[in-house]
Amino acid sequence: MIDQLVCLTLIVPHRLRDEVFDHLAEQSDLVSGFTATPGSGHGTEVRLHTAAERVKGHADQTVVQVVLAGKDASRLLDRLRVSFAGTKLVYWTTQVMELGRID
Repeated sequence: MIDQLVCLTLIVPHRLRDEVFDHLAEQSDLVSGFTATPGSGHGTEVRLHTAAERVKGHADQTVVQVVLAGKDASRLLDRLRVSFAGTKLVYWTTQVMELGRID
């Protein structure tokens, strides 16, 4: 049976962006690449770390998405839990129905 592909989405506070990018790049046995886009965190659970964020009313964040096998996503999450313990990174996984490239 083939392991189902998933998309692991991480919500990364701006202050941890480079550190998370470096960490993902070091996980070459699991991660062949990832996509990152700017995001704005809103809500009661979102920490506003800087004065600028408090004025704007939202946290500057980066949305990171990695598509990989489900078992590899579990392994990557285990590594992230060790390396980023206490940072309250938010994540979720979604099933990927199809992945391809249009040439």
